[in-house]
Amino acid sequence: MSGSSIHTVTSSPQLAVDNDESLNKMLSVIRKHLEMDVAFYSEFVSGQRIFRAVSKSEQKMSAIEVGDSDPIEETYCGKMSNGEFDNIIHDAKKHEGASKLDVTEELGIGAYMGVPITLSDGAIFGTLCCYKSDKDNSLNKRDLGFLNAFAEIYRDLFEERMQHTCIIDQMAESTLAALELDLLTVHYQPIYSLENNLICGYESLARFNSQPYRPPNIWFDEAELVGMGEALQIKAIRQALRDIKKMSSHAQLSVNIAPEYILNGAIHRVLDDVDPSRLILEVTEHSPIEDYEVFREQLAPLRERGVQLAIDDAGAGYASFQHILELEADLIKLDLSLIRDIHLQPKKYALAKALCTFATATTCVIVAEGVEVIEELRVLEKLGVDRIQGYLTGKPMPIEEAVLHQYSLPL
Repeated sequence: MSGSSIHTVTSSPQLAVDNDESLNKMLSVIRKHLEMDVAFYSEFVSGQRIFRAVSKSEQKMSAIEVGDSDPIEETYCGKMSNGEFDNIIHDAKKHEGASKLDVTEELGIGAYMGVPITLSDGAIFGTLCCYKSDKDNSLNKRDLGFLNAFAEIYRDLFEERMQHTCIIDQMAESTLAALELDLLTVHYQPIYSLENNLICGYESLARFNSQPYRPPNIWFDEAELVGMGEALQIKAIRQALRDIKKMSSHAQLSVNIAPEYILNGAIHRVLDDVDPSRLILEVTEHSPIEDYEVFREQLAPLRERGVQLAIDDAGAGYASFQHILELEADLIKLDLSLIRDIHLQPKKYALAKALCTFATATTCVIVAEGVEVIEELRVLEKLGVDRIQGYLTGKPMPIEEAVLHQYSLPL
């Protein structure tokens, strides 16, 4: 170590390592194996040594606490990392350098052992150290090897978390770009009434103008991860609401929304100054609802104003069936996975038939998504499906194209 210099991480995120149970357990193992009073790992941040976790023996009342910090150059950690101190100090009170540091007396350091936690790029993340109040001439290279082995484990964990943090930062930057640079646009897929042989509405679907292209679900999933899910969903809904005036007066507009943004009032604020009587809120299979009674109460004022509720992705999983039973929806949307090749697969037909029977009994409208071929359409007509949506009747398109789009039911 002699002659080396400290290259510190100057802007480290917290990495969610504080109070990490597994790291604390390892500290306890280190302390007990080496028969030390205190073991800790620290992080070097912007010239400061910060204690991130500390393990103490029951008999030792150490002044060290998690979060305490000192200038690196004034610490054992710093001097060990830059080569001024050896990794092992058997008797700090007789050590030429250590005996002059106030911390030796303040913490009652007798014997000390420490190693840097060095990242793959050569930067020193921090240190893994331990000490006891008594001197200890028995500490040797084998003990140092033991400590170094754990330092490598810590390094691997920290680098994994740094990489994760970097990915999260990139997600946040992408989401901010979508919010601030108008990367988000809205396309509209026609919804066709089999009863009236007319387009009766549109589902608004977000699209993102970015290179390389990424599907909308990736954008919304990442936005949720970085705490911007509400902002992105509400932006898409506001944009769709601006376009509703371009649609024919009989057309309804369906928008996708996560239940939490109904529960927290976000959608209520969006609809304060608009007529929502042509709006359909689609709650998806992928969104859990913890308390259906509270959800119904939050939704009630909107339904009184004419907003309709649709259960999306029905048939894709258990949650959609629970939504159907609990929420008294106005519409049930059969998932495209159920519709695909329904004319060839009896099990899909049977499930769709059951849902259609339920809808009839509860005066609920059935919408089939993902309809692509005439054969699927014929089966859905036989089942009594009310509305269809899919590439057969029209792909998602900009509002200017959507309002001009026509479809004629094949004879």
